[in-house]
Amino acid sequence: MEKKKLRVVCNMCGRELKTENGLLMEDAFEAAKEWGYFSKKDLELHKFTICEACYDRLIETFLIPVERQVKKEVM
Repeated sequence: MEKKKLRVVCNMCGRELKTENGLLMEDAFEAAKEWGYFSKKDLELHKFTICEACYDRLIETFLIPVERQVKKEVM
């Protein structure tokens, strides 16, 4: 059985993120939004991935900063 190669690309800059043996080897922001009624995108599903550098550039443009919390342990 042939393994499918994982390919993850940043939607902002177009850079292919590093993968190894089917695993993403760098972190990225992944978002999915299922649009409901009362929008101009009724019943559409939008998904995108942004590399960490693009995420940092994007949140710098926010008028209200992102809420940040530091976790003490990983489960």
